[in-house]
Amino acid sequence: MISPLFSPLLLPFIIAMFLAITMGGSGTGPAFSAAYGANVLRKSMIPGLFGIMVFLGAIIAGKSTAETMGKELLSPEFMSRNVVSIILFSVAISLLVANLFGIPQSTSQSTVLSVAAVATYFHKLNTDKLFTEIIPAWFILPVISFVISLLIGRFIYKPMRRKGLTLPRAQNANMKPVWDGVLIAMSLYVAFSIGANNVANAAGPIASMTANQLNKPVDENFVLIMILSTLIVAPNFGIGSSIFGHKILQNTGKEIVLFGKFEAVIIAFVSASLLLFASISKGIPTSLVQLNVAAILGIGVAKLGYSHIFRKTEVRKFFLMWVIAPAIAFSLSLLLIYMADINGLV
Repeated sequence: MISPLFSPLLLPFIIAMFLAITMGGSGTGPAFSAAYGANVLRKSMIPGLFGIMVFLGAIIAGKSTAETMGKELLSPEFMSRNVVSIILFSVAISLLVANLFGIPQSTSQSTVLSVAAVATYFHKLNTDKLFTEIIPAWFILPVISFVISLLIGRFIYKPMRRKGLTLPRAQNANMKPVWDGVLIAMSLYVAFSIGANNVANAAGPIASMTANQLNKPVDENFVLIMILSTLIVAPNFGIGSSIFGHKILQNTGKEIVLFGKFEAVIIAFVSASLLLFASISKGIPTSLVQLNVAAILGIGVAKLGYSHIFRKTEVRKFFLMWVIAPAIAFSLSLLLIYMADINGLV
């Protein structure tokens, strides 16, 4: 028999765990596609490493983004059990669709739009936060990621390649363990950044809902409850990586561009650093998937040229899914909150 204290929390937490599983699948590509594409890590090792680093990132650096998702887009008093269940369920379905197609999708964009749909319905949307900070970052940061990677590719990678410094196996076999270690470290760094940003998508709303359900002041108890929520949510990222990760790794790591270790380090470092900056500085939930793919495209263009990279089918599929999945999250969330409201459930 479930305690009356916890029974109202059971459904939202189950949905949050399901969402974390889908996020784990989607986040595996950005975190480990570079290492996988460079043949440094076996796919069997990836879920465990991914889950550990996501958890650490959420605990150490996830507070600001969790507050954005749990308190700043929609007033926390509206984060009831049914509202949070609707938000998280809508996001999970949108990400499940993307995972089934093997396309890494932005968890943050789907979650923000799902919360925005509910906030719009109640006329409580914080438009300043959404339209002056979050949405501009969605457009600016991938461009920065692309440009930085392109410049590094043209002005650092190519000269080093001509000197043989980027080909350790062929030119300097003694450097191979160093390159492998650096690339693995960068992959772990990306997973840490995912934890700092993406775990908040589930833990933020859950924390506000739990405080409301327990009749505790949200501001005074948010961080503690967020940490407890993270302890439940974060491990499911590793489970999702095990279930969905291989297809996404194949798409991002093997089929866009053939990685060398040096390019892979650039991709991991640029995308993770930009995401971590957004998480810590402003608490902006943004897309590591798009930062990662933008970095991949920047390196790809530096190596192969614009026409070769942008003709690839995978790139067109990525762009299409990046529009479809957030639209599904927004539409489904709006529909469900309307149905719940007319039936007296919110």
